[in-house]
Amino acid sequence: QVQLVESGGGLVQAGGSLRLSCAASERTFSNSGMGWFRQAPGKEREFVAAITWSPGNTYYADSVKGRFTISRDNAKNTVYLQMNSLKPEDTAVYYCAAAPTATMIRDNYNIHYWGKGTLVTVSS
Repeated sequence: QVQLVESGGGLVQAGGSLRLSCAASERTFSNSGMGWFRQAPGKEREFVAAITWSPGNTYYADSVKGRFTISRDNAKNTVYLQMNSLKPEDTAVYYCAAAPTATMIRDNYNIHYWGKGTLVTVSS
């Protein structure tokens, strides 16, 4: 069964850091673009970051460039999102996503699989 399972969310003060993880089944992960979206209360889901299968090229939303880093461990079928210098406006449910390519994730097109999300709350 296809699964994307996120973990690592929680409550953090502004300026702090969190690392999200997304564990995937091998069939979901292999040769797939992977990425992260987020949805804040009352807002639409938005793209955060994406990474290619190999060589791991990355894409970021302007709002997180320089603060967030996406990476993947293909041996562990896991993708990570390191979030530094967190701001209250980063508060959202963060969703892991898989698609045939990372650019599809960047463009929110043809997303094949979604995780159930993990909540990140940044207090001021």
